[in-house]
Amino acid sequence: MESFEAYRPYLFSIAYRMLGSAMDAEDMVQETYIRYQTASSQTIHSLKAYLTTILVRLCMDQLQLARRKRELYIGPWLPEPILTEDMPEAADPETRVETEESISLAFLVLLEQLQPFERAVFLLREVFEYEFVEIAGILGKTETACRRSFSRAKQHLIERRPRFSPVPETHQQLLTSFLEAVQSGDMTALANLLSTNVVLWADGGGKARTATLRPIYGREHVVRLCLRSKHFWPESIRFELREVNGGMALVGRVDDLAWNVIAMDIAQGQIQEIRIIANPEKLTRV
Repeated sequence: MESFEAYRPYLFSIAYRMLGSAMDAEDMVQETYIRYQTASSQTIHSLKAYLTTILVRLCMDQLQLARRKRELYIGPWLPEPILTEDMPEAADPETRVETEESISLAFLVLLEQLQPFERAVFLLREVFEYEFVEIAGILGKTETACRRSFSRAKQHLIERRPRFSPVPETHQQLLTSFLEAVQSGDMTALANLLSTNVVLWADGGGKARTATLRPIYGREHVVRLCLRSKHFWPESIRFELREVNGGMALVGRVDDLAWNVIAMDIAQGQIQEIRIIANPEKLTRV
């Protein structure tokens, strides 16, 4: 017999991609459970479809609220990072590549540019492989409207979607070299790791001294910021390489608690984008 708990990981995987926040995703899954508990079993013909419908509609409402909150957010907003090395999908080579891309920080940031309805349609079709007639039922819209929205969303993402697919060993080596250059204060070594058009985003939510209030563009500016920020690191900080959102990242810890996460996009052997998440409210799951 089907149970809610059997679908909990699946529901979280949708909610997290919809919201970019593990905390909010867990709240939406729990709210779905509460509504399921009060429903009559006679009205549920497919438990998966029923739960998906409730969850996705809750997430769309939550996205509207989140957008208003983010207008007041201090500095750049980045998704809440999660460790993915122990996720069930990690053990399946056939789904691993698709999973890594659809949960990557770069992809989640890109999804923020879509309207809630477009985001729901795109994810249900592209990542979770629902048919348009099923998506129409879940969202309470016509199949034509869903197809049109998907086409619009996909075109928007294709135009802006970066293609970063470094060899894992190269990614790990650049992360390690970056950390060594910053810790040693080697400006030249650090500059050689960065592309000329590198961009750095730092999300501190107004709670971290090392975060910036706007993106930093260009090799020279990023080098100076990284070396300057290092002076604010706690003396006891220790870094470890972990798989975060499907890719290798540096997790800085102080007394076993995450202090920051440094993730990077790599292309042509150089660092193209740096994302630093230092808002303590977003680090509880790493």
